[in-house]
Amino acid sequence: MAEFLVTGSSGQVGRPAAAALRARGADVLGLSRRGGPGAVAADLLTGQGVDEALKSCGTVLHLAAGNNKRDLRLIGNLTAAAKRAGVGHVVLISIVGCDRIPLGFYRDRATIEQLALASGVPVTIQRTTQFHSLIDQLFSVQKFLPVVLGPRWRFQPIAVEEVVTRLVELAVGAPQGRADDIGGPAQHSMRELHAAWKQATRSRRPGLIVRPPGKLSAAYDAGPNLVPGPAYGQRTFEQYLREKYR
Repeated sequence: MAEFLVTGSSGQVGRPAAAALRARGADVLGLSRRGGPGAVAADLLTGQGVDEALKSCGTVLHLAAGNNKRDLRLIGNLTAAAKRAGVGHVVLISIVGCDRIPLGFYRDRATIEQLALASGVPVTIQRTTQFHSLIDQLFSVQKFLPVVLGPRWRFQPIAVEEVVTRLVELAVGAPQGRADDIGGPAQHSMRELHAAWKQATRSRRPGLIVRPPGKLSAAYDAGPNLVPGPAYGQRTFEQYLREKYR
């Protein structure tokens, strides 16, 4: 079996992460329900085939996610099988501020972290800020609205490829538990992000930036989704937009 196993190896983060590990000369396999070239067949949701997939595997980079409650079962089945197989390191991605922002999806990320840390398997958890592509998508999906809506919060988007670089660095190193959070090169208001997107896409629709009421805005106002101090990421949101919409 491979030295490294990447779950979610066909996804936005998993595919380049597997490629980056192979570029280092590492022996890498992906994990998917159907298998295929460079991938082993296993189902993390049911646990079928996972023990066999992890046999003789040294490190698992866990990047598979359905973005729903099923992700709790994925991490449970993965870490249980990893413990049985004697896997030496499980690396997983999470979200900056997930334990302080009252969104169901974020609470699930925090629970996944807790399950991984309590599993008895050596783990490293890397929290990151939102990807550039997520901010872009927030605006792009509103293409049929007369105005582009956005919450009056601050964000610090980061490039996927820089997150991949960090995850690979962690995967080839020793387990760290909770690693230092990483974020993009700059913090922006939603108004600034929309202005950059509007210019890059040549959109004429105005933006309407509103402050949603309640606990969610109060939480975001405190800035738990931001990473203070020196930035990890170097690629700006404007650079991402120029390359995508040129």
